[in-house]
Amino acid sequence: MTTSKGSTQLTRRGVLAAFAATAVTAAPLFSAAPAYARGAGDIRRIRMYSGRTGEKMDTIYWIEGSYIKDAVKEVNYFMRDWRRDAVIEMDLRTIDIMAASHRLLGVTEPYTLLSGYRTPQTNAMLRSRSSGVAKTSLHMKGQAADLRLGSRSVGQIFKAAASCGAGGVGKYSGSNFVHMDCGTVRTWGR
Repeated sequence: MTTSKGSTQLTRRGVLAAFAATAVTAAPLFSAAPAYARGAGDIRRIRMYSGRTGEKMDTIYWIEGSYIKDAVKEVNYFMRDWRRDAVIEMDLRTIDIMAASHRLLGVTEPYTLLSGYRTPQTNAMLRSRSSGVAKTSLHMKGQAADLRLGSRSVGQIFKAAASCGAGGVGKYSGSNFVHMDCGTVRTWGR
């Protein structure tokens, strides 16, 4: 729905209709794909900003059934362990969950990426400073991201990610971020 000022206002019905249309048109390509991937659309885009490096990224990384190799490399580099400048191939299921959640939220604002890939050394350092860092964190496998949006609450981001029904979603209200990963389906946090 477009308001008189020309801005777009999404309604629940509009979001559901958009996802239903996407699922129908994408069905021949994605019939065996997880629901969150079918809901991500014929074009998948990821927008992120890193306050640590000052970098911004806005890229389409998937079109009509195919990942775009150079765009995926860009995502991998952007989500690197900036402390050690170490890059890993991020698990694309996590990127798809992030993109589907972003699309559900109906925003163009980029995610602020707090943490993507972590080397074991970085994970150990963070673990020594916080009890909330897992010893065998999926961040070390390139399967997790910690994200926030200025225009949406932690609760809203959490609900969008959890509604994808894929992977783990953690709510860290005190630190103002949501964890998304492609591991076992589970939720936690306050």
